[in-house]
Amino acid sequence: MWVDNLFDLRVPLQALVQFGLPRIACVPVANPYAPLLDAIEVVDDTVEVLGSTTRYWTYGPADAPATLLLVHGYRGEHHGLEPVVAQLRGLRVISPDLPGFGASSPLAGRAHDIAGYSAWLVAFADALGLTGNAVILGHSFGSIVVSAAIAGGLDMRKVILVNPIAAPALEGPNAFMSRVTSTFYRAGRALPEKVGAGLLGNWVVVRFMSVYLAQSKDPAVRRFVHDQHHTYFSSYANRDVVVEGFEASISSDVSMFAGQITQPTLLIGADNDPITTVAAQEKLQTLFPDARLVILEGVGHLVHYEKPREAAALIVDFVGEGSLA
Repeated sequence: MWVDNLFDLRVPLQALVQFGLPRIACVPVANPYAPLLDAIEVVDDTVEVLGSTTRYWTYGPADAPATLLLVHGYRGEHHGLEPVVAQLRGLRVISPDLPGFGASSPLAGRAHDIAGYSAWLVAFADALGLTGNAVILGHSFGSIVVSAAIAGGLDMRKVILVNPIAAPALEGPNAFMSRVTSTFYRAGRALPEKVGAGLLGNWVVVRFMSVYLAQSKDPAVRRFVHDQHHTYFSSYANRDVVVEGFEASISSDVSMFAGQITQPTLLIGADNDPITTVAAQEKLQTLFPDARLVILEGVGHLVHYEKPREAAALIVDFVGEGSLA
C-alpha cells in the first residue's frame, strides 16, 4: 500500500503545516538511464495536428523493421516513457507530448477529453504515415486514449496497454479518492489564476501523488520517480487543459472500448496498482477478443519507472522484432 511510503511525505507535510503550501527546492537526481539513451539516435520534430503544434521524438533507426508509437499518461510527457525506450534496440520508437502537455500546444477549438485526444491521435498517426503499419502503446490515461482511437477505427498492427485503466474511477475501491481529487482540480480551476496555478503545481501535491502511485521499495527508484514528477508533472499549457484532462481520465476507461479492439493486445499490469486492482485487470482481459495479460509483481501504477526492463522485454517479445540493450 502507498501508506508504507508515508515517510517520504514527512518533510513536505511539516512544511505544509508551518508555512501553508510551499515551493520546496529539489536536489536533481541523475537519470540512471542516460547512458542507454545516449547510445540511441534521437530526432525531435513538430507537426501541426488539429491546431496543436505537436512535438514528438523519434528514437532508433529510421529503417527499423517495426515502429512503436507511444502515448503517455495524464500530466506526463515523453520523458516518462524513456526508461522503457532506453532498453530497446532495433526498433523505431515515436513518442509525442500530448497536446497541452510538455512541449506540445493545446488543441484548437476542441476539448481536451477522450474524444479530442483520440481524434488527435488518429490525425497524428496519419500525418506521420503510421496508420496500418505500427504497434501502439498507451500508458494509464494513454491506455484510454489509445483504446478509444482504436475502437474508433485507428488502424494499428498490435496494441500494448501499460497500467491500463480497467474500470470506472468513480466506482469501486478508488471512488472516494477519485472524488476528492476531482474536487481538488475543480478548486484549482475556480480559484484566481495565480492561486489556482500554484495549488495545481504545488510541491506537496506532486509529492503526494508520486508516493501514492509508486510502490517500489527501492529508495533509488523512488528518488528518481519523485524527481521526474517534480520536473515534468507540471508541464502543461494552462489550467483548463489539466482539469479537462483529469475529468476525462475519470469519466472513461478501457473497458468501454475493449470489445471493439480486434488487434492482438498485450496488457501489462501490476499487482500493487492503487488505481486498478488485479481483479479488474483480469476482468478487462476477458473483454478483448484477443488479449494477453501479464501482471508484474511489486509494482504500482508506474511500470515504466519501476520495472522498465521487464516491460521492454515483454514489448520486444510481443512485437516480434528488436532486442534489449
